[in-house]
Amino acid sequence: MTDTQIRLGEFGFAGDDHVVPFEVAALDVRGRAVQLGPVLDAILPRHDYPEPVARLLAEAMVLTVLLGTALKFQGKFILQTRTDGPVDLLVADFATPRSLRAYARFDAARLDEAVAQGRASPQDLLGKGVLALTVDQGAWMQRYQGIVQLDGASLEEVARTYFRQSEQIPTDVRLAVTRQIVPGPDGPAVHWRAGGLLAQFLPEAPGRMRQPDLPGGDGPDGGPDGGDDEDDMPDPADDAWAEVRSLLATVSPDELFDPTVSAERLLYRLFHEHGVRVFDGVGVVDDCSCSREKIRAILDGFTAEEIADSTEDGVIRVSCEFCSKHYEFDPADFAAAR
Repeated sequence: MTDTQIRLGEFGFAGDDHVVPFEVAALDVRGRAVQLGPVLDAILPRHDYPEPVARLLAEAMVLTVLLGTALKFQGKFILQTRTDGPVDLLVADFATPRSLRAYARFDAARLDEAVAQGRASPQDLLGKGVLALTVDQGAWMQRYQGIVQLDGASLEEVARTYFRQSEQIPTDVRLAVTRQIVPGPDGPAVHWRAGGLLAQFLPEAPGRMRQPDLPGGDGPDGGPDGGDDEDDMPDPADDAWAEVRSLLATVSPDELFDPTVSAERLLYRLFHEHGVRVFDGVGVVDDCSCSREKIRAILDGFTAEEIADSTEDGVIRVSCEFCSKHYEFDPADFAAAR
């Protein structure tokens, strides 16, 4: 056998920072799995987030790349929360084909108080508010935005609710994050890892997708199609989605981010009895879209009064909240253009 021949059972692994699309045709399920590592180590330490905030933002990034890599066009997928909790803002922005950036805003005093009281779960840190999922197809296309309430729920639970109510697609999501202390030549080093798995029930017959807990329609019994409640229940013989959910319930957090349990290995463990097909992974990189030219274009639109208000010690200073890059401009450049 030559070195170029493929040996039985051999196939490549996408590795860290690659979203792996998959399909289980026998169960009418499609989805994506991912493990993030280096991209988290690039983004999270940049702002020196406290550990609870970093964990929450890492979850948001995992969910964003799972959803954003499904875009079939050039554009952006943006996840944003606005809440009354200690972490009142999360933004994760994925631009096709592979650029990710993220930012969190928090109240340090409220965060310290919450941690001291043992209220540092994602639900506690977020509090009540809204989660917005935005698809931006560019300047000449209308934005699509879905909004779901955040009311003491985790990002996992909110994602399931969004797809059930807004998209009416049976969807299950698993997210996990860990902070590792790894020995090194210069002493212990902190590394972040996270993983996620998203599965959706997408049969060819739309009627098979109906769920008994979807919001009711205008029928006399409140059923989605105005028929009997019994008729709106899934076919008892069609238990494919129930089996998928049962299988996903067996996934432990460690399996989602453990580098020795790749996305492909996890998918095989879950679905090998039915046959699972994986596709080429989609890479994800830390890549902020800010630039000196873009910021200058914004400042060009400022009035003379706004330029004056933005000037401090004879300089206009602008910092990108996502990548923390700093830019300086001479206000005289904008005054001369007026």
